[in-house]
Amino acid sequence: MIRFDNIGKQNGHQIIFIEAQATLLRGEKIGLVGPNGSGKTTLFRLATAQEVPDEGQVAVERGVSIGYFSQDVGEMAGHSAVSEVMNGVGPVSEVAAELKELEAAMADPDRMDEMDEIITRYGEVQARFEELDGYALESRAREVLAGLSFTQEMMDGDVGNLSGGWKMRVALARILLMRPDVMLLDEPSNHLDIESLIWLEGFLKNYDGALLMTSHDREFMNRIVNKIIEIDGGTLTSYSGNYEFYEQQRVLADKQQQAQFERQQAMLAKEIKFIERFKARASHAAQVQSRVKKLDKIERVDPPKRREIVSFDFPAAPRSGEDVVTLKSVQKGYGVRRIYDGLDFQVRRRERWCVMGINGAGKSTLLKLVAGGVGARRGRCRGRRQREDGLLRPACNGFTRRRAHGVSIAGGFIPAGGAGQLARTGRLLRVFRRRCREEMPRAVGWREGAPRDGEDAL
Repeated sequence: MIRFDNIGKQNGHQIIFIEAQATLLRGEKIGLVGPNGSGKTTLFRLATAQEVPDEGQVAVERGVSIGYFSQDVGEMAGHSAVSEVMNGVGPVSEVAAELKELEAAMADPDRMDEMDEIITRYGEVQARFEELDGYALESRAREVLAGLSFTQEMMDGDVGNLSGGWKMRVALARILLMRPDVMLLDEPSNHLDIESLIWLEGFLKNYDGALLMTSHDREFMNRIVNKIIEIDGGTLTSYSGNYEFYEQQRVLADKQQQAQFERQQAMLAKEIKFIERFKARASHAAQVQSRVKKLDKIERVDPPKRREIVSFDFPAAPRSGEDVVTLKSVQKGYGVRRIYDGLDFQVRRRERWCVMGINGAGKSTLLKLVAGGVGARRGRCRGRRQREDGLLRPACNGFTRRRAHGVSIAGGFIPAGGAGQLARTGRLLRVFRRRCREEMPRAVGWREGAPRDGEDAL
């Protein structure tokens, strides 16, 4: 359905593809993998003709419809979520729009002279709308939005009032409702909660078209795809199988390439040693010359590429008590909305918790209560001074870790509540309040060797 023939692409000084080849066949579900910046999004844009290759060509089968979900959703204000989803499903949305215009024209008294033509055209458009199953379009749109965790109020409300993550879901729902022949999904699992992710997985498994997708969720991809295309060093390499099979084959291929490289290096070293030893002897001139020509014709084997691996080393937390944190009769809400009322919650040493629930249920609020990021309206929160806790929020502009005598707090920013000192791993950070409250406080100096604080570090 889509074929990449010896494509070459360069952005500035960066070479993206060099004589790359790949094919997307009907019914295949392909996972596109590669390091960040390797060209995954560029390949999507080449397939949809948003960009053209510098060399080679991208061939798309005639009559094939392509739906492309990207991370750039654009402006959606002024429409409901249902309308926005229906407007992107192809010919049926155009027919629906004309049908509404004709209905408005029939209700316009100023156009009575044109009524015969309007009614005739309305009958033609209505027949076409029924042929495209247009009257079931809205119900199918609501079904897709419900699968992505939209409530009825959110479906009928203005998309412009939604957050960026929910707008991404609207854009994804538009592609899913369209059900094109080829679906290109760039990180569809972003911004989805676990219920929406489970629904999307089932939808893609039952989708009968061709699928090309990227995802940082390897398990999600592994359960859906039956083929992997890897972008590495400007080339496209195909592996038949899911992501787990690809990882095994990648390790095996690297071992084979490393062995081949070492054998060739040993052979080259032997030949070079012979040349260096006998190049000054006239009796061996013919042999030396022959081996020099032989080395010039040998195609060199490159060693396998070593991907950079980033390691993290977090210091071990001091031992806490058996009751790490206890929340008793906690009330918490925002404005008139109450999230928790009489919450009792306890975390004991060595327990591993997973917090689940729909968006807005209070998952982040519970983590903040446990970590001390927010306070409760009523109730008791005990145990914070006996443990080391960390809270990492994806919406943070930064990540600050403060540690002093076994107490560690992780948050997105340093509160600008006046001048102060924060002990941080043997150093003292001085933080001063900015004149503008909207700006972040700035660290203006470090001093080695923080003095010992009291038992209440902060």
